[in-house]
Amino acid sequence: MPIITDAKWAVCIDVDEFINIKIGDGTLDDLFAAVPDANMIAMTWRLFGNADIAAFEDDLIIRQFTRCAPEYARKPHQAWGFKTLFQNTGIFKKLGVHRPKGLNPQLVDQINWVNGSGVPLPESMYRNGWRSTVTTYGYDMVQLNHYAVRSAESFLVKRDRGRVNHVDRDQGLSYWFRMNNNAEEDTSIQRMIPRVEKELARFMEDDEIAAMHAHCVKAHRAKIDALRQTQNYANFYQDLIGPRMRKLAHMHTHFGSNVFLSGPDCVPDEIVARDPDDTFFFTVERGETQH
Repeated sequence: MPIITDAKWAVCIDVDEFINIKIGDGTLDDLFAAVPDANMIAMTWRLFGNADIAAFEDDLIIRQFTRCAPEYARKPHQAWGFKTLFQNTGIFKKLGVHRPKGLNPQLVDQINWVNGSGVPLPESMYRNGWRSTVTTYGYDMVQLNHYAVRSAESFLVKRDRGRVNHVDRDQGLSYWFRMNNNAEEDTSIQRMIPRVEKELARFMEDDEIAAMHAHCVKAHRAKIDALRQTQNYANFYQDLIGPRMRKLAHMHTHFGSNVFLSGPDCVPDEIVARDPDDTFFFTVERGETQH
């Protein structure tokens, strides 16, 4: 049974991913007009951290969290993952998390796939590519702001809920270490706040929507409070907001891939004590991956 029939463009996207269009008025129409011949657009993740915010607040994500990975962020492995806007023209047979899948080989010459700077992607990406490389990443026109962690309190709820795609993996300190990147500030998406607030106010004029929002905020707050009353999550929360993890969130560019696979405990205290603005590199031997 077909899922998509009449849509011209489609994308598989999560609620913690915000499309940040940097050209024109910041709309999809502006993006499509800038690359009129493209039928696929790869939007590379920019990993946004918690900006050292501990407490949950009922406020716009794009206003609260402004710290993120540098544009040139080869590690961790997730840093340059992308999601793909694509035209619904039958070149591919099915949806995929990061890009459409099931290439119809007779239609391969119809692909015009560009990155977030409008630069064509190589044919080597067509079948299985899902992350950008040093030669294919681009953020000039569009990037995908990925708010995977948000506040430390909200992350308690995320961990308790469990992972969606990998249900056997704990979203623990190693996940926080990989995804919480506070190295730089990027407020480019905040130009959209006035329009977002106007639309949000229109939604809240509906009593049912307003009540559902209030209920969800109350339930989230209650879950945070309940988790923090347990010894396990109380200790975990203190780890999240402690000076060691706060410092590591500013040091990703100094670490090799194996550091992110091994988790934060592999980083010696003398490395953590270094100035993030210094020039140095630290890695470890490949060990058991900590999820």
